[in-house]
Amino acid sequence: MKYVLATANPGKIKELGKILSEMGVEFLTRRDLGINIEIEETGSTFLENATLKADAIAAASGMPAIADDSGLIVDSLGGEPGLFSSSYGGEELTDNQRCFYLLGKMSNMEHRCAKFVCTIVCSFPDGKHITATGECHGEIMTEPNGSDGFGFDPVFLPDGKDRTMAELTIDDKNKISHRGIALREFSALLKAHNETSPSHGFSPSR
Repeated sequence: MKYVLATANPGKIKELGKILSEMGVEFLTRRDLGINIEIEETGSTFLENATLKADAIAAASGMPAIADDSGLIVDSLGGEPGLFSSSYGGEELTDNQRCFYLLGKMSNMEHRCAKFVCTIVCSFPDGKHITATGECHGEIMTEPNGSDGFGFDPVFLPDGKDRTMAELTIDDKNKISHRGIALREFSALLKAHNETSPSHGFSPSR
């Protein structure tokens, strides 16, 4: 059985799609299915928002839907931008402008520890769910570096690395990223789920 990605974010589709394809998961996008609905993210956690998105797309498509909700959590900003990472500083800002907005708020801060968090939810039409979460710890740089990735990648330096997320190749990023970690856990859970529910017809590749 094929799955549908609940996100419409091109950057997320690229990362999710690459990792899922390598795991043997066949998927379609919302665009493939002509699904163009707005999903209000009213949850108070990444899990709640991911579930809202997965449930809505599963209902609209009649297929299992995979959604993620993710964000950047900065210690010295009390957890900001958190759930509001994609709209931090204003809906009208570009990713680059959002990075500079964050750097402006942290201009006089020495403590720059942060983490990316991603929660994956797969919602099945029968109401069942599979969830997984991944985290990537690091720190916020004082200026952006790199042109790959999206969101806050240019200002995030992962622990143990000398390059920002935006300077890493997509393969190197996926090995350590919050999304990569969450998807690897998700793949194992999905395999276990489908071994007890063979009608779903999917076994992730090893």
